[in-house]
Amino acid sequence: MKITCSNQSQFKDHEITDETVFNQRRKLLKQMGFLGAGSLLSSPSQANILDLFSSDKPQNKPAAVMQNLSFIKDKAARDELTPEAKVTSYNNFYEFGTSKTDPAQNAHALTLNPWNLSINGLCHKPFELGYEDLFNKYALEERIYRMRCVEAWSMVIPWIGIPLATLLKQADPKSNAQYVAFETLKRPEEMIGQQSRLVGGGINYPYVEGLTIEEAMHPLTLIAVGLYDKALPAQNGAPVRLVVPWKYGFKSIKSIVNIKLVDKEPPTTWNLSAPSEYGFYANVNPAVSHPRWSQAQERRITQGGLFSQQYIKTLPFNGYGKEVAHLYKGMDLTKYF
Repeated sequence: MKITCSNQSQFKDHEITDETVFNQRRKLLKQMGFLGAGSLLSSPSQANILDLFSSDKPQNKPAAVMQNLSFIKDKAARDELTPEAKVTSYNNFYEFGTSKTDPAQNAHALTLNPWNLSINGLCHKPFELGYEDLFNKYALEERIYRMRCVEAWSMVIPWIGIPLATLLKQADPKSNAQYVAFETLKRPEEMIGQQSRLVGGGINYPYVEGLTIEEAMHPLTLIAVGLYDKALPAQNGAPVRLVVPWKYGFKSIKSIVNIKLVDKEPPTTWNLSAPSEYGFYANVNPAVSHPRWSQAQERRITQGGLFSQQYIKTLPFNGYGKEVAHLYKGMDLTKYF
């Protein structure tokens, strides 16, 4: 049975998940009822991934059947996945507090459905997506990516989402669209960190981020709507967030309500708050230390407590240099950090 893996040409044979691991995952999904008997995510008329995303909260469940989930076999798939419980309980999401445990405790207050995501700006065909559109309008892909925080800890996460390029191509960017600006929801009545600068870490809201058009259109750049075969939990940026695996995590803006094509470098929250510490590009670069700590190594979040974590060497571009280094050819990455 043939499986279409988008962007497979991006990866060499030795970087692809072992077939036995992939087949074990297929078997597990089928046992759990995620694959229709006798078919494996082929055409919309054949695929039946019933209730792929599980959640105790009805608002987190897409109403319609998920279709065409394809798997991206990435070199990070060979790394040990960070346990789901760690991914959903150890978070930076200052809209819900500055402690790592605050988002999981406070984000349940966020209303996810209805939701409107606008794609607009310098484009010929601006459009909006509703909550159900995020799960049902596009073919979804699973991407197992490394995630590196500027605080020098990291995870390996199986995301589910839509290539950002798919949305941007639909909007049909104008020739003068050189950057893409992103904006998070501002709803202080539900996001406790937005109620005061003290609770929200001293930054201004709404949270904003940006990419160059080349970065945004890169095949690795993902608009995520799920992780671990479930809809995104609110503390992880539900219902829709950005994932750019070669950049520090603060670039992966959460709970997005607007994606805008622009002609000038857009403002970004952490660059506005501390320009000497957080640059616009935010590429993972172990050779450039944060002013207050080294970036040469990272603490990989795995099973167990603090003393069972792995301390590993940080790789340039988080290990995705072969895929993305050409985007920065000729740039001084100590200046454009």
